[in-house]
Amino acid sequence: MLTVSGAMKKNAAAIPPSHATSASTGPASNSPSGRAKPQSAPHASSAEDAPMLERPSPLHMLIVEDDPAVGDACAEIGRMMDFSVHRADDLEAARRILRNQTVDVLLLDLKLPVAEGLALLEEVKAIHPETAVIVMTAFATVSSAVDAMRLGACDFLTKPFAIEELTAVLDRASQRRHFDLESRRLRERLRTSQGMGDIIGRSPEMEKLYRILSKVAYSTHPVLILGESGTGKELVARSIHNNGPNPTLPFVPVDCSSLVPTLIESELFGHVKGAFTGASRAKEGLLASAEGGTVFLDEIGELPLDLQARLLRALQEKEARPVGSTQSVPISARIVAATNRDLLVMVEQGRFRKDLYFRLNVVNLRIPSLRERRSDIPLLAAHFLEQKRRENGIDYTFSDDALRLMTEYDWPGNVRELEHAIERACALSSGPVLHMGDLPTQLQDYRLQATNRTLPIVSAGGAATVPATAPVLSIAEMEKQAILNTIRQLNGDKLMAARLLGIGKTTLYRKLKEYNILDIDTDTGEDAG
Repeated sequence: MLTVSGAMKKNAAAIPPSHATSASTGPASNSPSGRAKPQSAPHASSAEDAPMLERPSPLHMLIVEDDPAVGDACAEIGRMMDFSVHRADDLEAARRILRNQTVDVLLLDLKLPVAEGLALLEEVKAIHPETAVIVMTAFATVSSAVDAMRLGACDFLTKPFAIEELTAVLDRASQRRHFDLESRRLRERLRTSQGMGDIIGRSPEMEKLYRILSKVAYSTHPVLILGESGTGKELVARSIHNNGPNPTLPFVPVDCSSLVPTLIESELFGHVKGAFTGASRAKEGLLASAEGGTVFLDEIGELPLDLQARLLRALQEKEARPVGSTQSVPISARIVAATNRDLLVMVEQGRFRKDLYFRLNVVNLRIPSLRERRSDIPLLAAHFLEQKRRENGIDYTFSDDALRLMTEYDWPGNVRELEHAIERACALSSGPVLHMGDLPTQLQDYRLQATNRTLPIVSAGGAATVPATAPVLSIAEMEKQAILNTIRQLNGDKLMAARLLGIGKTTLYRKLKEYNILDIDTDTGEDAG
């Protein structure tokens, strides 16, 4: 077995390429560079969302080793694995390089003064916490290696070590670093993306979601997406698939709440010809049809208990038996499930299997409701208006009052309700500016209720604040207050007030005449006539 040690002869630096290649382990063995490559690159952030096909930039590795033979050998292996290699014979030289060069992997020999070596490690992790540090140590200093791990080193090698060991350790470090870089790029794309079909939002709640999403997207672990109806659970599931290792493979959505109970088993697992009445031909199940892609089980809480048991077994065994068949078929798809229900409560009530819950809940993502991220409403509104502009060529915009009302409203239907409200406003608007009167009835009712709760009552006799224990008012008086307060809020714009109140302008003027009000002072709320 070839080794790299302090006693290595000088010609050990010229290690034949065959040794370095055969030393690679796991996925890296299929890579000419000796380092694992992802199966396919995640989508780029262009408008067309085209795959990123360019080769990733080489990682920078710094070797801090005072033994020339060992340093040369490590450098040669690093170059064979496509690292951009930098050398330092002592700690001061290492510090000079670190000041001028970003280092992805640091190979640090603790045979140097141990305390100083650990100090360099601490400095690197404080300034560049993302750098992967691998310490090299002799048998006599294993305890120092343990100290180094506590300070943030990701791995260590005990001298003398085999070339295979060094290759495996560098391979792990490079995979971890590439994963971190891909995670950061994905998080940034998610945060800044504004294109159609992308997740939109820059609120702290969405930033938290992006951080978790960027970490789980490039893995194959099951993911459970939690959130209220209309928050965009399927959009998040598609983002996980599109930014994962197999974006070109199928994404198969399954709405568990809409499947006919008697056919759910056949839909999920498939059936053979003649398995039941009407089965005139064999059918592949949805779980098997993804073939390495992603199966999205939407509204998983609606799945019947008996099917939950079959689904659990299929996920555990990674195979499923079609209805009427004696042979199982393999399942290679990643499972992403979603629900707007509280599955833990359902588990306690016996309506959802605990073992299936834990199988699906390896990683969970909670999508915040729209009322929890009100600062994202203008961004979402602009996105939906841009969609309408592309459809009909009209450059819509919201009035300040309409946009303010939209940010104050609670949106129980979340993003889906917001999208439909904007679509309705564009359909009913007579011009490119969307006013409060163009918004759905529930928003206008909310505005009137909020106005009556918080604004002074305007009457011919002056202004007064509604007390906490306001007396019961007649319908006529409530109507009067609603009309006068609305006109005041709109700075005297009676035509807009009539539109918002849903009455004709003739009716409005007739009501004002009944109240003996010719005009309203919008500052005092008094009769200005």
